[in-house]
Amino acid sequence: MSDGVVLAHDYATQRGGAERVALLMAQAFPGSPLYTTLYEPSATFPEFGALDLRVSALNRYRMLRRHHRLAFPVLSRAVDHQRVVGDVLVASSTGWAHGYRGAQRSVVYCHAPARWLYQRDRYLGAGGGPADRLRRALAGAVLGLTADRLRSWDQRAARRADLYLVNSSVTRDAVRVAYGIEAEVLPPPGALSPTGPCRAVEAPGGHALEPGFLLCVARLLPYKNVDVVIEAAAELGRRLVVVGEGPDRSRLEQRASRLAPGAVTFAGRVDDSELRWLYSSASVLVASSYEDYGLTPLEAGEFGLPVAALRGGGYLDTVAEHVNGAFFDHPTSGSVAAVVQQMLSATWDDGAIAAHLEQFSADRFAARLRQAAMSESMKIGAQGATKATSAGAQP
Repeated sequence: MSDGVVLAHDYATQRGGAERVALLMAQAFPGSPLYTTLYEPSATFPEFGALDLRVSALNRYRMLRRHHRLAFPVLSRAVDHQRVVGDVLVASSTGWAHGYRGAQRSVVYCHAPARWLYQRDRYLGAGGGPADRLRRALAGAVLGLTADRLRSWDQRAARRADLYLVNSSVTRDAVRVAYGIEAEVLPPPGALSPTGPCRAVEAPGGHALEPGFLLCVARLLPYKNVDVVIEAAAELGRRLVVVGEGPDRSRLEQRASRLAPGAVTFAGRVDDSELRWLYSSASVLVASSYEDYGLTPLEAGEFGLPVAALRGGGYLDTVAEHVNGAFFDHPTSGSVAAVVQQMLSATWDDGAIAAHLEQFSADRFAARLRQAAMSESMKIGAQGATKATSAGAQP
């Protein structure tokens, strides 16, 4: 363990930006155990397998490991019963890990206050067919029944933290509104190294994908607006590759088959070697969701790939207009298509993109985390010394 530091993350059941940040934390504190509620090796990054993972009792249920959203009503109880053992807790949290108790001091790295509590309409999304409306109605009903209890738990957990770090200025503002906490912005780096194995991704039927396609990397959830990217690609007559999994996949595949038969490849989950090939072979990354942190533009920038991004959210921190990308103002197919068309005819400076990425370095991120943990550890020592002095002074 790194000087009494223990780590926590909500659940290791998917391949997303928060999971990459959790792995960066593990690199910053080698040997420290990482507490999490659920772990599904087949669904997340293989690097988690090399860590000292300490899972909750819920992990025995395969259904919950494969579909972690089903566990939402009971995750708070699981976290309450899974006490950590260490001096300083560093928690990577989107709604659960900040609730772990047992350490003397805690540092929370917040990716976003829980969307299902504070941005429920955006989290559930809109549109779709009868099945989608039924799914949202059921999810909304469950959240409605549990929201008050979970919000109370969430507020208590947030107030126990000794230091709050956040990934972006947008998340800083959201934390202030949700918890009344003034947090420090510490942007994480893109966690995918451009060096390493690179393996081509095939289209359905085993056909090779020709370089020059549009790329979208996102979990397939309604608020990610992947349907907008599909519509824009169809308007432009460009091939699109969609990376990611989620409950919205079936609806999106049906929409793609109607709008652009055979022109959209749903790659699902890809490993890092495949993602390297996709970033290096695409012409533009399209990011159309309102994100609390815009991680994919940093990953893409490592390969000189520019991004067409929604002007809002965390992309305002990670995209410099006309340097590593361009903005569209509204998540509509026409707005996206117009910006992508302009980008395809522009020339992008790899050197300028690389210079922009330097402010999001992995070394800076790790150093600040270690500094924060050390500061909290020193406070433990100072408190102990104060108590000992007070005890010695008593007659």
